[in-house]
Amino acid sequence: MSSPRPAILADHLPEYSIEALCLGLFMVSAGVFTTAFEYPGWWLRGAISSNGIRRALEGIAMGLTAIALIYSPWGRRSGAHMNPAVTLAFLRLRKMHALDAMAYILAQFIGGLLGVLAVRQLLGTAFTAPPVSWIITMPGSGGAALTFLAEAAISAGLMFTVLGLAASRRWSGYTGIVAGALVALYITFEAPLSGMSMNPARSFASAASAMQWQSLWIYCLAPILGMQLAAQLHLALAQRSPCAKLMHTPRERCIHCGYEPAMPRVLP
Repeated sequence: MSSPRPAILADHLPEYSIEALCLGLFMVSAGVFTTAFEYPGWWLRGAISSNGIRRALEGIAMGLTAIALIYSPWGRRSGAHMNPAVTLAFLRLRKMHALDAMAYILAQFIGGLLGVLAVRQLLGTAFTAPPVSWIITMPGSGGAALTFLAEAAISAGLMFTVLGLAASRRWSGYTGIVAGALVALYITFEAPLSGMSMNPARSFASAASAMQWQSLWIYCLAPILGMQLAAQLHLALAQRSPCAKLMHTPRERCIHCGYEPAMPRVLP
């Protein structure tokens, strides 16, 4: 007989807390770097006049942030989803329990919101005033329809790539690096179209903090749709589905597949 779910949920609290912490740290990084490069009163904004170069540097900063979190001991422990759409894709693949998925998603929303509020306390109006504006994700000049399609497309591309790499015994160790590189490329080249979210919790955190809800539905629905399509395509191609972690190592336990690190032998 399986263990009672409440007991298991209590045992999984470290992983839930890590999901909140990781997305919170990602939002702090996003807020600080965006303010540094975009707020007119900061020297970097004056030193780099090109919008494209500033956006590329922001992309590199956020890609490196994602890589650092994925490969950190925290990210290796929880799986470094940091995104409800990622969690729901792994749930679609039946790689995690529904209650764990719900707890992950709740933690991600809480962590993202706390991260944005922390940046507000740290940077004040430089973060909340235009053009930074709480780093809210808003549609580009192409309108809502193009934004929806773009968000769904980049989300599908990221998730399909992650699943393919994580399922490969040869290339799985590079999953986090490639995911971070895609984040950097998307911010550099795709952000003008949609704002580059791919993450309902990330967009909600900014929208809720600023109390600006317009277009939030796009950033909630499109990433989920895109990553569900990627999961379905992964299944249709009959590829081996990876565990619900971006990085699975022998050093950390896995609440998704039940792996436990071997205990060191104690010599008599």
